[in-house]
Amino acid sequence: MKNLLLAVLASCFLWACVNSEPIKRAKPRTIITTDGEIDDVDSFVRMLLYANEFKIEGLVYSSSMWHYKGDGKGTTFVSEMEMTKQIYPKPRTDLRWAGVNWIQDLLKAYAEVYPSLSKNGEGFPSAEELGGLVKVGNIDFEGEMAIDTEGSNWIKEKLLDSDYSPIYLQAWGGTNTIARALKSIEETYSGKENWKEIYKKVSEKAIIYTIMDQDATYKNYVAKAWPDIKVLYNSNQFFVLAYPWKSVMPKDLQKYFDGKFMGENIINDHGPLMKMYYSYGDGQKQTGDEEHIHGDPNKMTNAQWGSFVKYDFISEGDSPAYLHLIDVGLMNLDHPDYGGWGGRLVQSKTNPNRWEDGVTAADYNPQKDTLDLAYAQLRWLAAIQNDFAARADWCVKPFEECNHPPVVAAKAMTFRSAIAGETVNFGVNATDPDGDKMKIRFWEYREAGKNSSAVAVSYHEDLASVKIPETAKAGDTYHIICEVEDEGKPALTRYARWVFTVN
Repeated sequence: MKNLLLAVLASCFLWACVNSEPIKRAKPRTIITTDGEIDDVDSFVRMLLYANEFKIEGLVYSSSMWHYKGDGKGTTFVSEMEMTKQIYPKPRTDLRWAGVNWIQDLLKAYAEVYPSLSKNGEGFPSAEELGGLVKVGNIDFEGEMAIDTEGSNWIKEKLLDSDYSPIYLQAWGGTNTIARALKSIEETYSGKENWKEIYKKVSEKAIIYTIMDQDATYKNYVAKAWPDIKVLYNSNQFFVLAYPWKSVMPKDLQKYFDGKFMGENIINDHGPLMKMYYSYGDGQKQTGDEEHIHGDPNKMTNAQWGSFVKYDFISEGDSPAYLHLIDVGLMNLDHPDYGGWGGRLVQSKTNPNRWEDGVTAADYNPQKDTLDLAYAQLRWLAAIQNDFAARADWCVKPFEECNHPPVVAAKAMTFRSAIAGETVNFGVNATDPDGDKMKIRFWEYREAGKNSSAVAVSYHEDLASVKIPETAKAGDTYHIICEVEDEGKPALTRYARWVFTVN
């Protein structure tokens, strides 16, 4: 009887693997820390349209080498970061500080579109819920982490709570408020009986996603005192979504960021939240930041980053930090080196707890016919922008007038072993909630794998096969992506991935 039961369970497991529906995993927990730059505001607006995709547990004002409030006592400060020191060499009492109300202002607009968003997607938190998560962290100066703040205490509390699931700590500015939370934990528990247990718990829970080093607190404190905390470090790929986008983005992609696309599909006639999205020549001006001149129609020609027209995209340099958390089927959340909408980060050879971009994370750019430091982010941008446009529609239109992404599930196990010379068959189940027709394409994500030769993917409709090379060696891996794009407007894309490992 026992053997029969085991056989039935094994059969059920195999059936589940072969006829899989998308597995609903718990939403990733996340806390966002932000210095309030205009590109943070734009990243925040987009983030709110995806607030149902992750569990937001904190929205924390923090400082950076570009933005700080000052202590109100006339104390002056000069940056210890070389880039900022060159730009702002004279001592300052404050720097381009936008205040601690802009998040709340965006949430008021979010409250107005929340009913429509909720009809188009499940799980959107209310504006009231999000408002209760807004905290002020360490904001007086760049890198200030000397004192406990409401924001640092909130992060500390979450890192010490009874939920052991990871918390993605997004650093859109400096890491100083995060560092203060960790320092407070160290000060409270170091030397006590349970310090090793606390250190292990926090180190396993905290995952820091930082866009550059925007202060020195990670280098000077976190990396030394908490070396086992995982860090995802993006210092190159984010540039394609930042101010110099026109200089790094190919022309065929720029149409998704120009004034026509942004004005028609994102900003205008999409409700009060989208009207608060900063763009070139829109007439908006952020209080406190004298360098926010992008909205001035008279300052768009030969500007710092090029010449622009009304409603052109400005920057969302921080968006990769949460794009990494959106489950579109690419399995990148637990494997940053797989690549996904937040780019591709590779494990450091010198620090196993650090994933970073740069040369080792360069993807082959077919347009340039060479490896490209930015292509791991560039390759997804058309799909990302179309998805953004669809969600902007969700803000003002009923379900039947909006497009919603296809649902894609692998027909076979996604992690599979293979042998050299073997032909492996697999496929997908794809459905569309709006009844749209779908285009299905399979391709190898070569850079995500580890092998010496490419594989050809043969496919017809939803079925595909790959012949593992005769020369393949044990340990070689091959990543195959199925890309499903619907024919709705705008066209939306979701994915499935298989990883074949040679025995």
